[in-house]
Amino acid sequence: MSFLDNLENAVKSMEARDQQDPLAEQRRREQQNLAKHAAPYAEELRNGKFSAALMNFIADLSFDYRTKVMIAWIDTTLRFEARDHRLELRPTKEGIVSVWLIGREEQRTDPVTEKTNPEKLAREWLATVGPRPKVEPVFEEDE
Repeated sequence: MSFLDNLENAVKSMEARDQQDPLAEQRRREQQNLAKHAAPYAEELRNGKFSAALMNFIADLSFDYRTKVMIAWIDTTLRFEARDHRLELRPTKEGIVSVWLIGREEQRTDPVTEKTNPEKLAREWLATVGPRPKVEPVFEEDE
């Protein structure tokens, strides 16, 4: 197959996909509009002092809790994950929100403002995670 044949097949499959879901273009526009309005907050979250301070506090405090916290950027969302607990900072068109999750269930959502204390947020979230559970050693008796 030549390049033009591949291109033609790709265009046909895209057109067929759009015909199957007539609302796809509308959803795509809505997502782009939301991303456009959230862009300043996403930039602030990525490069701001708050997120850097929060990462440092969580790293320091997780050592005290003897809990490993994984930090990841997923698109524009900053995620902290320890065991089955997650704290996500998400930019929205209204500002930045912190979303607390256990497993896949949202427990609470709070706005993050310039008055939000990163140390307090880190302590509060890690308190919900709790310290690492102690494992009792198991000794087998020799017979």
